[in-house]
Amino acid sequence: MDPKNPPISNFIRAIVADDVESGRTQQVATRFPPEPNGYLHIGHAKSICLNFEVADEFKGRTNLRFDDTNPVKEDTEYVESIQEDVRWLGFEWEELRFASDYFEEFYERALLLIRKGLAYVDDSTPEEMRELRGTLTQPGRNSPYRDRSVEENLDLFGRMRAGEFPNGARVLRAKIDMSSPNITMRDPVLYRISHAHHHRTGDAWCIYPMYDFAHPLSDAIEGITHSICTLEFEDHRPLYDWAIEQCEMESRPRQYEFGRLNLTNTVMSKRKLKQLVDEGIVDGWDDPRMPTISALRRKGFTPEAIRTFCREIGVARAYSIVDEQMLEHFIREDLKLKAPRTMAVVRPLKVVITNYPEGQVEWLEAENNNENEEMGTRQIPFSREIYIEQDDFMENPPAKYFRLFPGNEVRLKHAYFIKCEEVVKDEAGEVVELRCTYDPETKSGTGFTGRKVKGTLHWVEASHAVSAEFRHFEPLITSEAEEGDKTFLECINPDSLQVLGGFVEPGMKEAAAGDKFQFFRHGYYSVDPKLTTSERPVFNRVVSLKSSFNPAQA
Repeated sequence: MDPKNPPISNFIRAIVADDVESGRTQQVATRFPPEPNGYLHIGHAKSICLNFEVADEFKGRTNLRFDDTNPVKEDTEYVESIQEDVRWLGFEWEELRFASDYFEEFYERALLLIRKGLAYVDDSTPEEMRELRGTLTQPGRNSPYRDRSVEENLDLFGRMRAGEFPNGARVLRAKIDMSSPNITMRDPVLYRISHAHHHRTGDAWCIYPMYDFAHPLSDAIEGITHSICTLEFEDHRPLYDWAIEQCEMESRPRQYEFGRLNLTNTVMSKRKLKQLVDEGIVDGWDDPRMPTISALRRKGFTPEAIRTFCREIGVARAYSIVDEQMLEHFIREDLKLKAPRTMAVVRPLKVVITNYPEGQVEWLEAENNNENEEMGTRQIPFSREIYIEQDDFMENPPAKYFRLFPGNEVRLKHAYFIKCEEVVKDEAGEVVELRCTYDPETKSGTGFTGRKVKGTLHWVEASHAVSAEFRHFEPLITSEAEEGDKTFLECINPDSLQVLGGFVEPGMKEAAAGDKFQFFRHGYYSVDPKLTTSERPVFNRVVSLKSSFNPAQA
């Protein structure tokens, strides 16, 4: 374990610790079992951290296992992206496994259930099965095919595997209890027919196991000791145990459930996220407005911030929603001593310093991070023409406005005091340029104390400025998605992306994809790896500088 981040106690860790201390578990073995039908999101990050960190703390092992039992929705693109995400978060698996590695053994265990009279082939239609299943208050009724003989079931199941029947014609069901108060135990489906090409096994199979059958058997085959999953699988635990017991598996893993991660103003359903991608509402799975791990990486989040967030929010048994500002808090904390601090103007307004010598360029020294002296200093140019923010000037300001206005004096960060003398407007009456004067005695770092000013502005020198694009993000889903009968697509925020064009310091020309900076007064930014070109960098705002959020009160 990382000595800087000692383990935080939770009920899962307590269970594992007790099992190890009592000798019930000799070597802890966990697994992260994603379905390769989409990209991982921040909720998966919580599960990844929990599984890998618990095993690591107790000197155990963790497998990455793909639950590739539904070829209709799966793709190698998702397999590759999931591996990339897990590694980027800082974890390495003991073994890379696939449920499809065990298809033959799953089939043999299903035959065992049939021979024991615990599974049968059902010809009922999906509608008939739903009708017979019952409700939460009414028990189910037996299928008319439930009492087929062992011989007939073996014959039909073998013919299902041989591809004699079309999709949906038959299923293999467990024979448990149609009157069970737990609907999951009412003769659940174990196998269905699907004539679909599998990304690993090709066309070798046309029947595929259901998750509730493949998952416990996979855990048992791999010798998993603690099968950690989210709370929605709590009702499936009796079936998990039943499958391991009745299939006579040598290893007996145990399942434990925890509350999944939910963030405000965010959808976590892979089906909904895929819909956003497929309908072009976002620019792919890694669009920085998405909650996917690849999107957070592209936006500029660090794996350290995500791991810390996942540890600090805790592991509980109950469903809860975490304020998205808590995630933002941890990336601020992670970047504040790491990110160089520089200046960028996102809505430029030209300033001409009329008493500064024409053609002269002066190089000034600026610290890279005033909270981390080890990051050193840089040289920035200063000349007669600079850019400031449009928001830093008002022609008719209100009281206690300390930035630039006619007749007022402000400090340029790392440079001089300037005073606004004249305002230049275009034909439409819009301010397009300011004419100012500077006081050469007020240079930063010289110890000038002749007078004080209350406003300090950031700026970029015009002749060396690098043209840049800035992308600012707001939540993709409005809070209304949690209220009333609106669908999540009706709650898409039309202002979730704002694209601005401005300038950065000349040193930014060398910035590489993924490099992170704090732009004075604007926030933390990261170089976009997809949109940046050699001519023009594109910066994604990771997070603003400040928030009213208090993690101690969360």
